Amino acid sequence: MDEGNDARSKEVVRLWRAWRTAHEMIADRRSTDEGSSQSSCLGSERLVRLMLGSRRCDLRVRVLMRQQEYELAEDEIKISLDRFRSDYCNPDGSVNRGKLQFSARPSDAMLRKNTPPKTDSDPDPTPDCGPVWVEFLSDTSFGVGQIRNFAKYIITNQYKTGIMITHGALSPAARKSLASVENLAKIECFLEEDLLVNITHHELVPRHVLLSREEKTALLKRYRLKETQLPRILQKDPVARYLGLKRGQVVKIIRTSETAGRYASYRLCV
Repeated sequence: MDEGNDARSKEVVRLWRAWRTAHEMIADRRSTDEGSSQSSCLGSERLVRLMLGSRRCDLRVRVLMRQQEYELAEDEIKISLDRFRSDYCNPDGSVNRGKLQFSARPSDAMLRKNTPPKTDSDPDPTPDCGPVWVEFLSDTSFGVGQIRNFAKYIITNQYKTGIMITHGALSPAARKSLASVENLAKIECFLEEDLLVNITHHELVPRHVLLSREEKTALLKRYRLKETQLPRILQKDPVARYLGLKRGQVVKIIRTSETAGRYASYRLCV
């Protein structure tokens, strides 16, 4: 095999892993009832493992969407490397990044769970979740123009969240541009290399579960706490980014100890 073919083959595998991880990431972002059974938790972990890679990224992202109760087809989640080559590669064997894009919509059950209760001031509350759009950008440089075009697409098509995956770092100006549109659309940015491995599958990373609004309220009431009294997790923390945490959300972190067995702690995203 010549060097060109070898490089293309490595790129295919790399993007396949990132593609799967991206799907796993989306599937992992649903809120999970604290009262869910252990088998339910284990099932969610298996789904996450499916979703993080390009083939692995693609599967990981789609599995994540499934765990959040995003509507995804089984064959999308379990895509094989051979099918990834067939569906997303050019005749010369290189990956066509223009095809590496997908969307997912939350199920009715997910929408109900993530809709705040009606009040006199807000009789028709908007769900906290919504459609998500994921795209692998093919541009060789990533500046303000790419951010604006991506944000315009997300807003025009009424996506709740947009995830852009790049193979190069954003310019400082592009990062400032991201902050300027955050009131209009939630846009997240990942490097392809960040998704080659699903960090939540590492044995040293405990399971993180996002609490729903009601679960957070019940937690604070049970322990008679203000949310500012909870330990914190930074929004830029790798697992917080993977889960798409917003400031003010709370995650339950489940650890296993040889002496204490299985125990949980809670952190507030800041």
